[in-house]
Amino acid sequence: MTIIWLLVGLGLIVLGADWLVEGASSLARKAGVSEFVIGLTIVGFGTSCPELVVSLTGALEGNADVAVGNVLGSNIFNVLFILGLTALLCPVSMTADNRKRDIPETLLVTLLFLGFGMCHSLFGIGEADGLSRWEGALFLIVFALYIFVSFRRGKPSEGEQAAESKPRKLWMAILLVLAGLAGLIFGGNLFVDSATALARMLGVSDKFIAVTILAGGTSLPELATSLVAALKGRDQLALGNILGSNVFNILLILGASALITPLSFASVTYVDALVLLLSVAFLLLWAYTGRRERIDRWEGALMLLLFGAYYYYLFINL
Repeated sequence: MTIIWLLVGLGLIVLGADWLVEGASSLARKAGVSEFVIGLTIVGFGTSCPELVVSLTGALEGNADVAVGNVLGSNIFNVLFILGLTALLCPVSMTADNRKRDIPETLLVTLLFLGFGMCHSLFGIGEADGLSRWEGALFLIVFALYIFVSFRRGKPSEGEQAAESKPRKLWMAILLVLAGLAGLIFGGNLFVDSATALARMLGVSDKFIAVTILAGGTSLPELATSLVAALKGRDQLALGNILGSNVFNILLILGASALITPLSFASVTYVDALVLLLSVAFLLLWAYTGRRERIDRWEGALMLLLFGAYYYYLFINL
């Protein structure tokens, strides 16, 4: 039965990703914005729901380490593993706006996260590393401005406007998005629970389960959505989903969590911070190396290698 539930969860993830990509693409054309912006906002928020639930629950229970660790780990997983794997299977195209604006903005948000969170270690400011309530409020204000500006400037390209000769009705597009998100979230939870139970039956250690199955579990929606979007030729939706999820995780999730209770960065090491920073810096580097209009397969492979090295470091230091 555990294996059956595992397969059911996997099926829901695949179907949910397919519905979400199709619905989001139609919704972008109906709303008159680009697929990248829909990926950055609606899809990015939807696929970040598991992280939102985990982090807010941790904050409400006074366990700040869960909120910070969940976001940091998820953002690293999103870029290095998900985008790396996606590019390895199907190179991800970039636009001029991605290179000059979207990726640098994600890098700035990451620097904001590390700068405020680790201000004591880095600059000797304050008594300890962490995010206060006023910093959480600041993150939420920046988040609101980010979403407002994204919709204002997110006009679709000619190629996107011509991509669907018979666009779906608005209610059908919204239904597909909601059904896709539901399939991803419920399927992801079912898959993680079943995989954990199966691993324990096979005698796998709790340490291994925590670092692999549970750490990657909240990022399953991003993984499925990005892979399906790239395979369907919706590269901008795939890239927008990852960048949007990372921005949502930092500004919205950590901002809201810090507003509930101040967050401690005591468990965040310099290695964690460096890998998080490198993950986004790599995207900016790839925008100006190789074929400048995309993330190439070899670049995706390098991201996966860095991800593997980081996880090896986590294993030996647990």
